Amino acid sequence: MKILVTGTAGFIGYHLAERLIADGHEVIGLDVINDYYDVNLKYARLQNMGIERSAVAYGAMVQSKTLPTYRFIQLNLTDKEGIAALFAKEQFEGVVNLAAQAGVRYSLENPFAYTDSNVTGFMTILEGCRAVKVKHLVYASTSSVYGLNTHMPLTPHESADHPMTLYAATKKANEMMAHSYSHLFQIPTTGVRFFTVYGPWGRPDMALFLFTKAILAGEPIKVFNNGDMIRDFTYVGDIVEGLVRILHQPAQPSAAFNGLQPDPAVSSAPYRVVNIGNNNPVVLKTYIEAAEKALGKKAIQELLPMQLGDVPATNADVSDLVNDYGYKPQTTVEVGVAKFIEWYMHFYGKQ
Repeated sequence: MKILVTGTAGFIGYHLAERLIADGHEVIGLDVINDYYDVNLKYARLQNMGIERSAVAYGAMVQSKTLPTYRFIQLNLTDKEGIAALFAKEQFEGVVNLAAQAGVRYSLENPFAYTDSNVTGFMTILEGCRAVKVKHLVYASTSSVYGLNTHMPLTPHESADHPMTLYAATKKANEMMAHSYSHLFQIPTTGVRFFTVYGPWGRPDMALFLFTKAILAGEPIKVFNNGDMIRDFTYVGDIVEGLVRILHQPAQPSAAFNGLQPDPAVSSAPYRVVNIGNNNPVVLKTYIEAAEKALGKKAIQELLPMQLGDVPATNADVSDLVNDYGYKPQTTVEVGVAKFIEWYMHFYGKQ
């Protein structure tokens, strides 16, 4: 297929584009390359895909020097004319929208960045998909949409109507917007709720990145909720495998959908919401211990209370992923953390 992957200078988008190209697809990557975090890391990801930093210019399509089936364009999702022109020219068969303003805590400081990118930007993607009648739109949602729901394991078949942050609210809005387009225009859409993704090429604002940097520098790490947080940490390779399987199985209307007792995860329209999580939650202390083991160095821990917008625990019900897509994430925290630290040491020259 010819596939648009948005956010390919980002963490998950980079890994997914690499996998789809290896599988033989033609991929066009898109990213605005904003300065939410170090742009040098974003350009390094692009460089790894054969896209030279010097060749990147807003609105210009760049051919990879090393991958014949990969091209990249710097574009803002809020650029309605630019996105519309891109869809009209390329006639994508599949779209995976991973571009978004990331981070839960940053939404407390800069809320309009989230509505611009995650709501207005998603609207331009939906309109592009409508214009060219894509075979399947897969888009990133988040476990954060579950918010105040504490019924574990968290399942998309129960309501998620109490988000605790604006970031989560914009992702929930994406799911509702996608449903409307699936219903009105019969566009197959699948929203994927990611659970605490980590791994090589991760974002510098993520916990494992911050922990690794601080431990190596002999500085204290901030451990919220006194380390009693429970997270369903999910390795990026498992996320990518799930995304690929979902992409190749477009959402279908559910014959069992009942408007008197509506299931939030399916619809009479070609619409689905699916969890991708490790389904093996661990206490934050265990995650830190895995980093200490891989680094061969103990962390200095600064125990702090729960942060505003955080939840004490997440645990993904992945029965749909297993039953409908034939996949269950397998990577343990010990293995995944070691892989991240191996990358970090190599990338930042710590060896």
